[in-house]
Amino acid sequence: MKKTIIAIFLLLASLSSSAQLNTDRVMMIGRNALYFEDYVLAIQYFNQVIEARPHLAQPFYFRAVAKFMLDDFEGAEEDATACLDRNPFFLAAYQLRGAARQNLGKFDLAAADYQRSLEFFPEDRLTLINMAIVNIELKYFDVAEQFFDILLRRYPEYTPAFVVRSQMFLEQNDTTRAMADLNRAIEIDPFMSQSYSMRGLLHFQQRDFENSLADLNEAIHLDPYFVGNYINRGLVQYHLNNLREAMANYDRVIEMDGRNLIARFNRGLLRAQVADNNNAIEDFNKVIELEPNNMMAFLNRAMLNTEIGNTVAALNDLDVVLAEHTDFFSGFYMRAQLKRELGDLRGAERDFNFARAQEARARQIAVENPDPLEINENERDTREQSDRDIERFNLLVVADRTESSSNRGNTHQRQSRGRVQNISANVTPESRFVITYYERDREVPRPVYFSPLIDDANRTLGLSWILRATNNEASLNELQIQAHFRSIDNYFRRLDTDPNNPVLYFGRGMDFMLIQDYENALDDINKVIELNPDLTIAYFVRAVIRSKQLEFNPFEAQDLFSASQSSSIRTPERTDITPGVLPRLPEISTRSFEHDIIMKDYEKVIAMNPSFFFAHYNIAEIFTLEKDYRAAISAYTRAIELEPQFAEAYFNRGVSRLSIGETATGLDDLRKAGQLGIVQAYSIIARMRQ
Repeated sequence: MKKTIIAIFLLLASLSSSAQLNTDRVMMIGRNALYFEDYVLAIQYFNQVIEARPHLAQPFYFRAVAKFMLDDFEGAEEDATACLDRNPFFLAAYQLRGAARQNLGKFDLAAADYQRSLEFFPEDRLTLINMAIVNIELKYFDVAEQFFDILLRRYPEYTPAFVVRSQMFLEQNDTTRAMADLNRAIEIDPFMSQSYSMRGLLHFQQRDFENSLADLNEAIHLDPYFVGNYINRGLVQYHLNNLREAMANYDRVIEMDGRNLIARFNRGLLRAQVADNNNAIEDFNKVIELEPNNMMAFLNRAMLNTEIGNTVAALNDLDVVLAEHTDFFSGFYMRAQLKRELGDLRGAERDFNFARAQEARARQIAVENPDPLEINENERDTREQSDRDIERFNLLVVADRTESSSNRGNTHQRQSRGRVQNISANVTPESRFVITYYERDREVPRPVYFSPLIDDANRTLGLSWILRATNNEASLNELQIQAHFRSIDNYFRRLDTDPNNPVLYFGRGMDFMLIQDYENALDDINKVIELNPDLTIAYFVRAVIRSKQLEFNPFEAQDLFSASQSSSIRTPERTDITPGVLPRLPEISTRSFEHDIIMKDYEKVIAMNPSFFFAHYNIAEIFTLEKDYRAAISAYTRAIELEPQFAEAYFNRGVSRLSIGETATGLDDLRKAGQLGIVQAYSIIARMRQ
């Protein structure tokens, strides 16, 4: 999904440049890095272009995109402004700056940018929904509703519009219209987790706990890695007096995110309710470790220490609380009792007298202000995370409403900041495997694959970093970027004295590939093969480099106007999959000349090392791109024969089988892929069962 939004940003900005050849080259390498999500590296390249040609608008825009994706919204706003100063008709920059300002809370300015964009593209979904959102934030609900009306007239089945509008209705306390919008969203797209989450919370507010539980169960089924749903389901289970199930939900949250304060605090309270005092104390210990000024946790821990007879620890905790809350008379009564037990009778009397005076003062205030505060029925049992009222110390915690609303429908949010928005994304096969030094961690572990070819290359080549095969590449950080630039300089010096050493060319080619300079990388790997045609892994690396070039280059030639009309929304779209049946796609190969060249390298690898299953897998990926699904299935099958735990091959073979109508065997493959750790397989299985 992230690559999609980057491609769209780049497409919107594909304007001709007047820069010199060298500047063009650096720009291209920077855009390679941007497309492949190496944002820090991309910024460094665009810095060079800006320094050399500060009058150009494009490098400021692309640097703004990179900063935006790194959550540097201030920097993105500044660069987008610099872009527009140089070219006020650079329309993509208005959208980007509006998104940055929206994230910064500058809603008036964001609205102005979106309005400028709408003057040229009045039916753009991204801009229309963001215009509605900023008007909600500004409390201009009538204006926001007008934008929703325009959006839904043009796109009547655009699910995110119903979801975001329901949030607006909730903010206006119009639960009837909010429920109608959520029902409609689920009717249109029954695989969008966020719709069920929101409807579950709405049922909860209406104290319809059974329906709330059913919706949250479905939300978790569709998105088992969004912790907020478990926290909310725990709250519902608590209201259904099912404390063990409630705790199980908080256990799950803590397994995924050990630093989640809400789950830790709530589990501590529930453990205390079932007299699991020692474990409850452990939870409050962790809360205090993570948030040292959490007086609620200190007070609860004090009470638990009192229960287990640890009077000194309880007294120490109460001292912390009462230093902060000098009017909390119940705490002074409690401390008076503890001091009495420890033999400090004078201190106990002092605390008791102070508590009695504070209580009398509170009673007097209550007499003078007899009208009690109105408290929502559900809020009697819960408090928001920012609520510091010490009297509510023993209530379960929920996320702040303001925090929840601030994330409302933000269509520009990164995936890592809003996974719920991407749950219903179109089915995408697992990507090709590459040879690299760096790999990202996965939320769910997958099998570790061993390849004798790669192991042998690491032993014989003696490179500075360990080669590995992965389809989950990690972007380079600043230190890694600097290290590889230094490594390239070092290889240049060594090649001056040893110009026919293929290992030096291979190492430098790997460095060039990692900094996204594919032209130089390809030149070096060609030289490796010329000097040592028996180095099998070089052919695989060359195929990977050519694949990366081919992946980035085609969109450069696409038409700007048609691209601007395409969807640039980061929120969910309905998949083309019909529930229960996938369309039978043509099996005619559309192989390109570029694919032929890449295929020859993979075939050479297999001829030299038939057991290298990554080459079979990557060949299958090319067949899939060409819509030759039967050939892809055959290649994936061979890869699985060589590596029986090849999760990605099972997943892709399953998708390919579904694409040609082989539903039963396709689902079997997806089940195996899910078993091996590819979570999205279960989402496809659920869709096919509808």
